[in-house]
Amino acid sequence: MAGRRTKVPRFYFNFRSPYSWLAHHDLTVHHPDVARAVEWRPWWEPDERNERRVSEAGGHFPYAAMSREKHLYILQDVRRLTRDRGLPVTWPVDDNPLWEVPHLAYFVALAEGRGPEYIERVYRARWLEGRDICARETVAQIAEDLALPVARMTGAADDEELREREGLPALLAIARDGAFGVPFFTYGYDKFWGVDRLPAFVAAVRARGGRRAPAPPSAGPSRPGADFVAARSGDQGHEGGCG
Repeated sequence: MAGRRTKVPRFYFNFRSPYSWLAHHDLTVHHPDVARAVEWRPWWEPDERNERRVSEAGGHFPYAAMSREKHLYILQDVRRLTRDRGLPVTWPVDDNPLWEVPHLAYFVALAEGRGPEYIERVYRARWLEGRDICARETVAQIAEDLALPVARMTGAADDEELREREGLPALLAIARDGAFGVPFFTYGYDKFWGVDRLPAFVAAVRARGGRRAPAPPSAGPSRPGADFVAARSGDQGHEGGCG
């Protein structure tokens, strides 16, 4: 795993993690050139079905649940980080979340050429509006706002073909790249974990002239700083990272 090399810079993002949200904010607002170059890969905690698929395929999910003490620290730390950025934050309440709902829907949005807008809109719904992004009505509203197919978006978690074609390879890639938490960045043989490592990742991409990842057609940015490219991974493809 340590010797795995990524030819294109990658950003493993997660909708659950406030640190992943902040990394997305910093990358798209302050480093749009690097945001355009990276390959955006979803990272989420699999449900029982996906966990079984991963195990049957010889993989594993490289994450351990955090302690209560770490959770309390994160609440304090994120308040500091959002205050420093001038960002409001509304802490959502997760009631039996199924993370496949928003993360598998990303693949539908990506195929429709609206991956970047979808990522931004889900982060906004969760961290600025305090909405339950695992609720299908939330995904439906986002889909309507972005002119995406509502039924396919809300039903992504129930689509067995999508789970097999997109979800399983994405989950297997997480362990292969050693992405034990989020936000997680890889380029070449180098790995960077946490929002505080974003500047080092940005410097590495710029120093090496990171090759831009291919992407489907996009309808264009929906806001300043959102003009990044979400790319389908070559192998198809939270709490986490500092959280």
